[in-house]
Amino acid sequence: MSKRSYFGTDGIRGQANLFPMTPEVALRAGMAAGKLFRLGGDRRHLVVIGKDTRLSGYMIEPALVAGFTSVGMDVRLFGPLPTPAVAMMTRSMRADLGVMISASHNNFADNGIKLFGPDGYKLSDAKELEIESHMDEGLQEGLAGPKQLGRVARMDEAQARYIEIVKATLPRELRLSGLRVVIDCANGAAYRVAPTALYELGAEVIEVGVSPNGFNINEECGSTSPAAMIKAVRDYRADIGIALDGDADRLVICDEKGRLIDGDQIMALIAAAWATQGRLTGGGVVATVMSNLGLERFLGERGLALERTNVGDRYVMERMRGGGFNLGGEASGHIILSDYSTTGDGLIAALQVLAERVRSDKPMSALARQFEPAPQKLENVRFKGGKPLDHASVKAAIADGEARLNGTGRVLVRASGTEPLIRIMAEGDDETLVGQVVREIAVAVRAAAE
Repeated sequence: MSKRSYFGTDGIRGQANLFPMTPEVALRAGMAAGKLFRLGGDRRHLVVIGKDTRLSGYMIEPALVAGFTSVGMDVRLFGPLPTPAVAMMTRSMRADLGVMISASHNNFADNGIKLFGPDGYKLSDAKELEIESHMDEGLQEGLAGPKQLGRVARMDEAQARYIEIVKATLPRELRLSGLRVVIDCANGAAYRVAPTALYELGAEVIEVGVSPNGFNINEECGSTSPAAMIKAVRDYRADIGIALDGDADRLVICDEKGRLIDGDQIMALIAAAWATQGRLTGGGVVATVMSNLGLERFLGERGLALERTNVGDRYVMERMRGGGFNLGGEASGHIILSDYSTTGDGLIAALQVLAERVRSDKPMSALARQFEPAPQKLENVRFKGGKPLDHASVKAAIADGEARLNGTGRVLVRASGTEPLIRIMAEGDDETLVGQVVREIAVAVRAAAE
């Protein structure tokens, strides 16, 4: 694959006003993507754009708009809206392209540009490279004539449309009446839509992280800082807590006692319920190499498979599409329910958990721990250069660790895709042994990295 200049593992991302997250790059991205996605016929071409609540969105959005309109694409602006909503609306409105301006769970100083094709799915690596190939062309290339310039309009009903889509995913016979729900929106993209959807479905809603000011997205709130959600659940004696991230494509949950429920347990809960109801397709669940061994065993006991992919919700979605699965995700809380959405959707995943809470009439604490997680140990080793994983001593340490776990666990050692880190993970039934294996591999990696 060609070396990427702009796109990373999830769109273009970086600190605002530093390369590659500058107005010029946004302008070039709009022009290049606009040229590539003016699909067929003489009709007007359309791109839809959503964003989260970062201050720099006011800088990136108009630069993108200038790029798209300059090559003849009409633009509809949604304002603050979750990433999965933008993906849905791209397909629903028959747009040529969808754009989300967000850096997800990062702090306000960062921002990003995610692109969705007309089918609502994230673009392939090949399409992103094709866009990159046009981004460094002269700014005079391929411009529309004066009468062919794109038009721009703000679409105020986008939030209401998404709320109705979300509400329709809760089984029709169920209501959330009588449930007290804490929803932490991370001062991000879902700060209006998530509380409204839950309220209209009957819940008593306690709102956290719904006062964005351009700087406080993900700041001591949301899925990466769940303490605010947990405190609210305890203070208000709520039945459940739900914390989204800045663009609302992932979540964490806590029970009525304030104990956290990660993505693996959420997938286990939904998988078991859907399998019982005859709704689970593909014969199992798709997750990444980081999901706990306990999830794999839980599914296996029910005759279901766990198919693993590389880290990243894009790879999970690709495997789901290839194998006909309708449930997949990551332990970090990206949950993909492809019956409803083309990407992770924290709010829709939360509603599936709430559906089981209502059906069972059991407290969330009785549903939260679907399986006992296998002891798991993670360690990151920073290195300055070279390829430590190619050293014979590191390979020998990994092989030795695998042999000592003797089929009752597993070892995963990989280079980070975003930082100069080697990530070392082991899990198994013997917690002491797991810790020893990780420490010994870390020693070998450090020695090789010197």
